Amino acid sequence: MLLSLHFYFASFWGRPPLLLVVAVGIGFLLKSAEWLWLQRLSKPLTPAALTALTWASVALNLTLASVLALLTDKEDTPYFVLLALPVLEAALRFELLAVLGVIAVVDVSLFWQVWWFYSRHPPTDVGEYFEAGTASLLFAIVGVLVWLLVVDLRQKELRLANNVLELERTREQLLREERLAAMGRLSSAIAHELRNPVAMIASSIATAKQLSGEEREEMFGIAADEANRLSQLTTDFLDYASTRPSQLAETSVADSLAYVADASRAHASKKGIRFEVAAPEDLMVRADPGQLQQALMNVVLNAVDASPAGSAIILRSHNGNQKVCIDVENAGPPIPEGVLSRIFEPFFTTKPRGTGLGLAIARNIARAQGGDLVIAANSPDRVCFSLILSAWNDKHE
Repeated sequence: MLLSLHFYFASFWGRPPLLLVVAVGIGFLLKSAEWLWLQRLSKPLTPAALTALTWASVALNLTLASVLALLTDKEDTPYFVLLALPVLEAALRFELLAVLGVIAVVDVSLFWQVWWFYSRHPPTDVGEYFEAGTASLLFAIVGVLVWLLVVDLRQKELRLANNVLELERTREQLLREERLAAMGRLSSAIAHELRNPVAMIASSIATAKQLSGEEREEMFGIAADEANRLSQLTTDFLDYASTRPSQLAETSVADSLAYVADASRAHASKKGIRFEVAAPEDLMVRADPGQLQQALMNVVLNAVDASPAGSAIILRSHNGNQKVCIDVENAGPPIPEGVLSRIFEPFFTTKPRGTGLGLAIARNIARAQGGDLVIAANSPDRVCFSLILSAWNDKHE
C-alpha cells in the first residue's frame, strides 16, 4: 500500500527507484514466509523461540523502514509509519523495559534519518526535527498504551483461567459428592429391598418350627418363594451394576425380536397374551446380541405385566437417519404422570413383588451401546417403549 502511495504521489516524492521496489518486495516476501511458517506449525513455539522470532521481526521492520526512508531520499517519507510495527510487536510480546528500549531505537532512527537527509541536502530545516520529535512522542505513547492494554488483557485471561480451574474443581467435587449421595441412596434401596425377603424367610422358618403338617409345609413354601425372590433381586442388581463392556457387532433385529417373543411366550400365555412381530429380515443394528436380547426381554416382560388379559403386544422396528427404533407396544391404561417421571429410576416399581430394575437395566444397556430407551407413546390403550440403536452400515465393518 505504501509503495502504491509512493507511485501515486511520485510528483512529490519522486518515482520509486528500482532498488526501493526490490527492498519492498524482499520485505513482503519475508513477512509472508514468516506468516505461512507460523500457520503450518504442528505445535506452538516455545517461549524462547517466540521471543527470538519477535526480536528478528523487530530488527527486520526497523531495518526495512530505515532502508526505504534512505532510498526515498526526501525530507518526508511515507515509509516512516513502518517504524510503528516494531513498537507494536514489542508491546505485544515483551516487558516494559524492552518496549522502552525498542521505542528509543525507533526514536533514534527517526532523528538519524532527518540528520542523514540534511547532511546531504543542506541547509537543515529545524522544523523536520520537530516533526521527528512529535512522531517519536506518538510512537512512545502508542507503545506504552498498547503494552498496558496487553498487560491488562493478560491479567484478565489469568483470572479467567483461574476461575475456570476453580469451576472445574468445584464441578469435580460436586460430582464426587453426587456419586457418594447416589451410592448412599442405592445402598439404602438395596438394604430395603433385601430386608423384606430376608425377614419373611426368617419369620417363616421360625413359625414352621412351631407347626406341623400342612401349615408347616405352607411356611416352608413361603420361605422358598421369598428365597427365589431374593435370588432374582440379587441377579437383577448384578445386571444393573454390571460393567462388562458391550461387544458390538452386526445384529439382526428380526432374529432378536423372534427370540424374545419365543422366550416370553410361556409367561405371556398365562394371561392369554399374544405377540405380533414385524421386522424386516435385512434390518441390522450395531449392538451386543446378548445384551440386546436382555434389554428387550426386560421391556417385553414389563409390557406383559401391564397388558390386559387377551390383548396383543406388538414388536416392530423401523429405521431412519442412521438410527433403528425397536418398539414394544402394549394395550392398557397409560402410565400415570407421577410414575412416568420415575419409570427408569432403579428400584422404583408399582408391582407388589417387582424389583424395579428391569427398565433401568434395559436403558443402561441401550445407552452403553450408543443408543437409548424412551417412552414413544403413552395414551389410553397404547403404551410404547422404543429402544433406539445405531443402524449397521459398511463403515462399521
